[in-house]
Amino acid sequence: MTTWMRLMSNDGRIVFGRVENSYLHEYESLHAPVPTGAVLSLRTLTPVAPCAPGKVVALWNNFHALAAKLEKPVPEHPLFLLKPAESVIGSQQPIRRPAHYAGKIVFEGELGIVIGKRCSNASLDEAEAAIFGYTIVNDVTAAGLLNENPHFPQWCRAKGFDTFCCIGPAIVSGFDWRSARVVTKLDGVERQNYPLDDMVFTPAQQVSLISRDMTLEPGDVIACGTSLGVGSIGDGATVEVSIDGIGALVNTLAVSSGEAEAAAAVEGAA
Repeated sequence: MTTWMRLMSNDGRIVFGRVENSYLHEYESLHAPVPTGAVLSLRTLTPVAPCAPGKVVALWNNFHALAAKLEKPVPEHPLFLLKPAESVIGSQQPIRRPAHYAGKIVFEGELGIVIGKRCSNASLDEAEAAIFGYTIVNDVTAAGLLNENPHFPQWCRAKGFDTFCCIGPAIVSGFDWRSARVVTKLDGVERQNYPLDDMVFTPAQQVSLISRDMTLEPGDVIACGTSLGVGSIGDGATVEVSIDGIGALVNTLAVSSGEAEAAAAVEGAA
């Protein structure tokens, strides 16, 4: 397996490369994985999202266990929505509550597929070859907005706010997803622990079938959907999504201005 990261240098430059023994061996980019010859210490770099997707394709109802719980039929084609590029943040970056929304915000720990080659109408073999590697995704949702309008479920709005697509901390190529599990913890308490081999559509099937609907570009991410255990995040709570072999994606829902002011008032009174 090979681990890849995208980081920011002290001068604000974004660098991408292969990680080995606490050093980054720089490559031109994910789109052009050619080594530059530069070797940089990770201690001098700040991690950001490991790729900059033009789009994130997020699946729904892609696990047999969740489909059974929801009493939904297993789909014949991936059911998905799109999350905008502006929603993407990396590990250790804060999730921000949308302005004028005080409702429930939900976490969903997922496996992410990172596309490495442009593909359209791809066969299974072509789809497998187009996968650069795998990462971790927290598909954040403003759950109270989904059915705010009874005439139109607002999946894209509820899931598309800035900071609502946490990705990271790395991309791992050569990763065996079949034997892995997704574990999600909320403030240290385990809330999700499910096997990836329960997926309805394998990663190659997802890439192949979705590429029939739209062209997938290098850097695009497919969030494979979640399973049992989805829950809400309180302001100030921290979500950690981990997959052995990839790492841990950690993000905190920033305390709202109202709560921060209340806390400051209590502290001042004390």
